Amino acid sequence: MTPIKTLLHSTGALALLCLAAAPGQAEVPQITRDDPQAAPGTEAAAPRLKPLPPPSLNFYGSPGLIDMPSAEMLPDGQYAVTYSWFAGTSRYNITFQALPWLSASFRYNGIQDLNLFGFSTYYDRGFDVRARLWQERGWLPEVTMGLQDFAGTGIYAAEYFVATKRFQAAALGWGRGPGRLKISAGLGWGRLGSNGGIGSTGTRPGFVGGSTGGKLATDQWFRGPVAPFAGFEWQPDERWSLKAEYSTDAYVTETRRSDVFEHKSAANFGVEYQYSDRVRLGAYYLYGSEIGLTAQIQLNPKHPPTLMAVPAPHPVNPRSQWATEEAHWSQDWAASETKSRTVRDRAAEALKADGLVLEAITLTGTSAELRYRNIRYRSQSQAAGRAARALAQTLPPSVESFRLVPVRRGLGLSVIEIRRSDLEALEFDPEAADALFAAAGVQDAGPLPADALFSSELYPAFASSISPYTEPAYFDPEKPFRIDAGLDFTASYAPAPGWRIAGTIRQRLAGNVKNGRASNSVLPHVRTDQSEYAQFGTTLENLYVSRLWKPGRNLYARATAGLFETMYGGISGEVLWKPVNSRIGFGLEANYVVQRDFDQRFSFRDYRTFTGHASAYAELGKGYLLQLDAGRYLAGDYGGTFSLNREFDNGFLVGAFFTLTNVSAEDFGEGSFDKGFRFRIPVDWMLGKPSRSGFGLTIRPTQRDGGQRVAVPDRLYGPVREAHRKSLEDQRARFWE
Repeated sequence: MTPIKTLLHSTGALALLCLAAAPGQAEVPQITRDDPQAAPGTEAAAPRLKPLPPPSLNFYGSPGLIDMPSAEMLPDGQYAVTYSWFAGTSRYNITFQALPWLSASFRYNGIQDLNLFGFSTYYDRGFDVRARLWQERGWLPEVTMGLQDFAGTGIYAAEYFVATKRFQAAALGWGRGPGRLKISAGLGWGRLGSNGGIGSTGTRPGFVGGSTGGKLATDQWFRGPVAPFAGFEWQPDERWSLKAEYSTDAYVTETRRSDVFEHKSAANFGVEYQYSDRVRLGAYYLYGSEIGLTAQIQLNPKHPPTLMAVPAPHPVNPRSQWATEEAHWSQDWAASETKSRTVRDRAAEALKADGLVLEAITLTGTSAELRYRNIRYRSQSQAAGRAARALAQTLPPSVESFRLVPVRRGLGLSVIEIRRSDLEALEFDPEAADALFAAAGVQDAGPLPADALFSSELYPAFASSISPYTEPAYFDPEKPFRIDAGLDFTASYAPAPGWRIAGTIRQRLAGNVKNGRASNSVLPHVRTDQSEYAQFGTTLENLYVSRLWKPGRNLYARATAGLFETMYGGISGEVLWKPVNSRIGFGLEANYVVQRDFDQRFSFRDYRTFTGHASAYAELGKGYLLQLDAGRYLAGDYGGTFSLNREFDNGFLVGAFFTLTNVSAEDFGEGSFDKGFRFRIPVDWMLGKPSRSGFGLTIRPTQRDGGQRVAVPDRLYGPVREAHRKSLEDQRARFWE
């Protein structure tokens, strides 16, 4: 009997892993039987079923069987973290569904006893990308193309085409239960063409990246022996699934060049359990000799773990219901400074109850311009809605026009103009969000009016805080993950609008970053001396003075001087051109920096340099933000950085970047060029309470000295953009929350 027939006629019963988060229902749409024209075997022809989990993931963190891929895609925006282990091989995978048809993965592997490049445990990093070619329709399967480990040393490099077809048990005549069968088959090259080959598409070169890695192995793609793989997954219900596959990975490096494990069979078997809507566990019997385990966690920014608990906004009480006499509509109050200040104070109290701070207000008999700080809400549209309600609650009836100006560090970001009568008329309208935004105007903030009434409590202002910090270090071959943790003691002083003096004292309480490997860079050590900076327990993290202001229409400016970050101090200037109603922005930044001493007090090292960039920003729609930077980096190299982020309406952000400069791959060292990915999880997404804070992380496959920028506080684009038309429009429904 052939290996594929053996696979399809075999069943596996294995022990399973069962420790994780609390159980819950899986988050996918229900399958219904509402379409009488649906072809037999499609989900539309099946009886109504309970929700089923998203596609399960293989040992490489992508939708698949066990070691082999499937053609399925995760729900749009899905973020998955997986860990898999077998035969001394660990794989840590992060996968993000960037588009409905495109996903990308980052993987960190540890292979014991591989004896490759002189390491007893060989650690390797790799990137995968998958693109769906067409969706499943009727009897037509879903088809996907994938590139595996396409930009690294190539130890797991493979390419494939795979097709997947799903069937309901009822459509197959297997009763009317909720079961579902998924069958996948495909053709693989590289690792996935090393066993059971049926032909060849040319000669495949060896590892083009060598020990440095980081290069695109385009001359390998779809070259060399090609082999067919296949497998199935049977889901008897929404919790359990049984898997079997015929693998075309011969594990040549692990079994013939090293003694990692013994490859006895191409058939793999497994059982998985969907423990909760986010956690999936699995156990497997692999290659006739090994036991394997996986743990999978999937999150989707569109489905927060808790519901948002926001205090109800103030009702908009129409003036027609309480301003019933002609005297109520008089504008005489505006001529009295005392009455105007009373109105200001009442508005400030109403704003404070909603987590907003009145910075300044300009009042006439028929209009009000409110400048306010948003310290609570991540959405500027939601903050504007709360500010408008506070004004409607407190201002005299004669005031019809509201000009709402969100402010950051004294810098007016935009003007949102609305009519009070529109606010009153639309509060309960089912199309209120669209109607009010269509009637509103968004303009450049302009200078502060000379007759503005400032809050009597704001300047000078002193603030302080204590917060925990973590400082990770990744991918040291001796210890792949190191981390320091401790407390930050931060204080700031704002003597006037736009001015800020701030500093942070850092106290390390525990950690092992100081034991990391020494730098071997041939470039100036602008970032690779992290372990040297981690030797000291009490440090001055930063101490600087900054000023933000508007030099002209659609222009924003920043000047900063002092100790910017752990490694650098100096002077920095930035100018941003960003029209309120445009999706495009351009910026210029220039920095003269001096490298700080390792003890991070007030002394400096000999290294100093000029660094600066010209930047272009574009909001592409659907939450995608593109940034292009070109200029001089910290090591004196010239080049550019490409960044693409996806930001969801709830503030969840995932992005990737790469930098190419005139530093050669050999001089750059391991990784060949700078690249990485970042993500940010907002606090309100996790806790369900309004907050502007978030947890962010940037991960590089390797930290080198090429393509590095200085971290300067108060950079302009992010805060400015979130108060401009595109962001306000995307969040317009939150105006009424």
